[in-house]
Amino acid sequence: MDLRRVTGLLLVGASLAFAAAATVLSSTFDWPDILREPAAVVLAAADSGGPALVWTWFATAWTYALLGVPLLLLPAALDRRDDPVLRAATTVGAASVLLSLVGFLRWVFVVPPLAHTWAAGDPVVRAATEAAWTAQHQFGGALLGEHLGQVLVIAWSVTVSVVLLRTRLLPAWIGWAGLGASVLYLLNQGDVLATAVPGFPVWDAAGLIGSTAWGLWVAALGVTLRFAPKRERRTMAA
Repeated sequence: MDLRRVTGLLLVGASLAFAAAATVLSSTFDWPDILREPAAVVLAAADSGGPALVWTWFATAWTYALLGVPLLLLPAALDRRDDPVLRAATTVGAASVLLSLVGFLRWVFVVPPLAHTWAAGDPVVRAATEAAWTAQHQFGGALLGEHLGQVLVIAWSVTVSVVLLRTRLLPAWIGWAGLGASVLYLLNQGDVLATAVPGFPVWDAAGLIGSTAWGLWVAALGVTLRFAPKRERRTMAA
């Protein structure tokens, strides 16, 4: 199989694997809604989830990280290894995957000890643990994973979509769909910024709709890359 087909299959496989893990996490831990609950509620739920919840977070983290492989292969798969714009976008996209991975893996290596300490502590210990939880959640979650991770991967998808529209290497609809999904996903930043700026406008459905639309676009990009006939590279006018 040539690189186009392999990259397409990896895009589809990564998006489906993450969707499956995220669905399990949502049904067992009320993710992502629980992220905006008070510290005591989150810590109690994390402690009661036990090892099964930790392994669910582990699977969610690494299935999302799988996206980094086809993301890095995409310029070569499109036969545009020397495109400086696409290369820059690939670097940004890879950084976003790494930042999101850090945000997810907090729930494996940082949150469980905090949850155990909170559950076994007296009121003073619980108050201190809740403060520690809030600090790490805002830094590792809101800042690294939800803000930088999402904004950078949106920048990647916008750039890829524009490149596809300009070069016509794939059908135009995949480029327009990527732009639309990226805009919807970007609206979720209202919810993230509201954690630091009280009163910031929030569209409650943006997270679900935006992330779902973006994930479907990634899968559609993979299917299109896998099955669309290869087109000749077009020389763009200055």
